[in-house]
Amino acid sequence: MTGTALGAPAERREGRQKVSGTARYAAEYTVPGRVHARPVPAAVARGRVTADDTSAALALPGVLAVLTPFDAPRLAEPDDATLAVLQSPDVPHRGWCVALAVAETPETARAAARAVRVTYATEPHDTRLTEGHPGGYEPEEVSSGPGRVEHGDPDAAHAAAQVRVDVTYRVPPLHNHPMEPHASTAHFDGDRLTVHSSSQGGTTVRSVLAQLFRLPEDHITVVAEHVGGGFGSKGTPRPDVVLAALAARHVRRPVTLVYPRRYLPTVVGHRAPTVQRLRLGADPDGRLTALLHEVTTHTSRVKEFVEQAGAVSRVMYATPDLRSSHRVVPLDVPSPSWMRAPGEAPGMYALESALDELADALGMDPVELRLRNETGREPASGKPFSSRHLAECLLEGARRFGWAGRDPRPGVRREGPLLIGTGVAAATYPVQVAPSTATAEARPDGTFVVRVNAADIGTGARTVLAQIAADALGVPLDRVRTEVGHSDLPPAPLAGGSSGTASWGWAVHEACARLAAHPDEGPTVRADTTGKADADSPYARHAFGAHFAEAAVDTVTGEIRVRRMLGLFAAGRILNARTARSQFTGAMVMGLGMALTEHSTLDPAFGDFPEADLASYHVPVHADVPDLEADWIDEDDPHLNPMGSKGIGEIGIVGTAAAIGNAVHHATGIRFRELPLTPDRILAGLLSED
Repeated sequence: MTGTALGAPAERREGRQKVSGTARYAAEYTVPGRVHARPVPAAVARGRVTADDTSAALALPGVLAVLTPFDAPRLAEPDDATLAVLQSPDVPHRGWCVALAVAETPETARAAARAVRVTYATEPHDTRLTEGHPGGYEPEEVSSGPGRVEHGDPDAAHAAAQVRVDVTYRVPPLHNHPMEPHASTAHFDGDRLTVHSSSQGGTTVRSVLAQLFRLPEDHITVVAEHVGGGFGSKGTPRPDVVLAALAARHVRRPVTLVYPRRYLPTVVGHRAPTVQRLRLGADPDGRLTALLHEVTTHTSRVKEFVEQAGAVSRVMYATPDLRSSHRVVPLDVPSPSWMRAPGEAPGMYALESALDELADALGMDPVELRLRNETGREPASGKPFSSRHLAECLLEGARRFGWAGRDPRPGVRREGPLLIGTGVAAATYPVQVAPSTATAEARPDGTFVVRVNAADIGTGARTVLAQIAADALGVPLDRVRTEVGHSDLPPAPLAGGSSGTASWGWAVHEACARLAAHPDEGPTVRADTTGKADADSPYARHAFGAHFAEAAVDTVTGEIRVRRMLGLFAAGRILNARTARSQFTGAMVMGLGMALTEHSTLDPAFGDFPEADLASYHVPVHADVPDLEADWIDEDDPHLNPMGSKGIGEIGIVGTAAAIGNAVHHATGIRFRELPLTPDRILAGLLSED
């Protein structure tokens, strides 16, 4: 490819490797002498290990060791308590690692793990999330800011409003389930540690391992060349990499550990359930006078993590009286963590569903209601938006979707036993960026090499970074090579929060621009965006979008089929049309799963998730998405980064579930306020209306 590369639909550079099977993942590095490890998960919801009988396991041929909390090597105390594996006999939740079998083959390691007999002293446990739980508290901070934001007198404003909505929406626990399970291969050579890990951030993995194992960072190499998805669950180190390194140090052999999929729900995080009360007040013209968004969620007793679902209400609509608050309940449950669009995905489901209810109460078109409450400043901070083209997304999406021909009356469009409805919801996601370093090297043959420890988790990071470099250098794309996924490369932040390309790309652009402008600096130029990428901005920076969905509800079976979905986004400059569309549509499909099929339940007796595999945790397949379109409007925002880009990996899931839920309401005339919208719930609602 020649000419300006940025924005072109360039093919992913590693695509051929992946489809041909030559791309190697963390468990596929066959280091000479490699052995395998298998964790033993706790079988109680809370308590203490009093004894580990490992004799039967150690008697199996090929078993090298069984580590327990009583004899495992000691680690330094981690900042993330979920990584304190085999350091104490205490069991904070079911699934916590209580032993680790190491053997010559994966099969032998599995048999050894099953042969370990663990004795527990159990303690009473509590896994039930309730709105009035006595252990609940209001956190001072969530990841995006204060736990509570309040302006004016929202309670009085709601009570005085001429039109009011007071509703509660529920989202169950959800799980990431990347295609590649969490896996690591660790190898010590003296006091030097090499780790191949399935991670969204190798730089972070190295620093954490250095602290835990009391090693200098330059004695640790972390390789994450190919990562088979993460959706947030690989954003920081998980127990697999610590256990693999622990075992490798103990047996003095390279060790591979692959977490079985059934173990993932209790080990690597989940989207915490939320109970969200929305109170909206408006005047008869549809202008919001009060917005109260109060969220209750759970965390573990191991560490605090708050699903910040109320944060979206601080961004979306003009209102003089606002409350966005969170209440978190510590329970004896696995630690929740990031899952694609943490906070925004469940928060916008509740907010956009409640807004649809307000539109019904007003007798107003839901698109018009959103337009009527547009704002040029972020409600929570008062900052002007760097760019906000939500209105354009709504209007253009409505035009493409054929919204103008919609009969607003619910439950009137029929095709035999099918009820047909359409719905809309807005979307938003914050612009996030972190400091990064990168180098650009000019080769004698006229080619260039860009190096940065970015993580390509299936998003096409290698390709897009090469496009950024080619654009800054003013050369054809085929003259640029990128090296990523290795901790010996210039340090870079993790791939998370839709911040990867903006963070790494800023450093890449700066290095390449300097190399092109000042070739006398030498063949290699290094850039560091510290002080720039993390500088305070006078602007509120967010991406926006609009989702439209058409759903058919079978009145006989309760089955919902989403016939078509349209997502239209305003996300700054699109750097690669092909990979961007893939990110948008993939996230929309994930939102479809959130709406219709995906859920976990916490068994109160055992403190476990019964839906622990893909046979019981249902994700959408191709047949579930017959007509899916994602597109964007051109957006020129000079207040972001040198590329003018916003993150695109997560906004596609934000609002999708609400659009589908609103379509189901339009089809049936019944408002369902708990996800997922499974046939049993739909049938119960339909029967209750008869």
